[in-house]
Amino acid sequence: MDRLIYVAMTGAKQILEQQATTTHNLANAATTGFRAQLDTFRAVPVVGSPLPTRAFAVDSTVGSDFSVGPIQQTGRDLDVAVQGQGWIAVERPDGSEAYTRSGSLKINENGVLQTQGGLNVLGDGGPISIPPDVKISIAKDGTVSSVLGGSTPGTTIEVGRLKLVNPEETNLVRGDDGLFSTKDGDPAEADANVTLIGGAVEGSNVNVVDAMVTMISLSRQFEMHMESLKRAESNDTKASEFLALN
Repeated sequence: MDRLIYVAMTGAKQILEQQATTTHNLANAATTGFRAQLDTFRAVPVVGSPLPTRAFAVDSTVGSDFSVGPIQQTGRDLDVAVQGQGWIAVERPDGSEAYTRSGSLKINENGVLQTQGGLNVLGDGGPISIPPDVKISIAKDGTVSSVLGGSTPGTTIEVGRLKLVNPEETNLVRGDDGLFSTKDGDPAEADANVTLIGGAVEGSNVNVVDAMVTMISLSRQFEMHMESLKRAESNDTKASEFLALN
């Protein structure tokens, strides 16, 4: 009976955590460039000779779904979507390098190219500064060009180039801020094969229908674990009554 209690107890706990992950994914179904979080569970036996029959259910893998989300056309000059695999390099507030698929960009009051969340977008030599009173265009290879006001149409000045990277997915880890970075913390090398789609952004890769079905399934599994605990309690009560009669 102890095995039933341990499995049901830890299983219910892990289901609650997976339910929280699914809820988090659903909450970000409309977040630009969001990558769904994944959980995997396994049974681990309790080590020790007095407890050979007990086992825990543990979260063995916390990963991410790296499949590409839908491309949404916006027509905005500062919106870019990564085509296929790859990432846009940004600078965290602590100065470290991180990677995102959210390509909805802006220019702050100091003329620095940033994400909508206020993070500096990195170029080949650091953050990219945009001259005042210019029109910006971002090419397929990440080159940022400007056209001065009143200049001849077609005359452009290159002001920088977005740092586009494509590290191994197995070497990426999600931070608490939703951004990804390499496991060892070292900046990834720029990859010339990563390309962009201008005037568009990539939507979240969360499948709302699948997430809702998962939530219903998890709810039923949680109820099953609770019923198992109630059954264990009932068995224990009947066993105690039987021993008292003897």
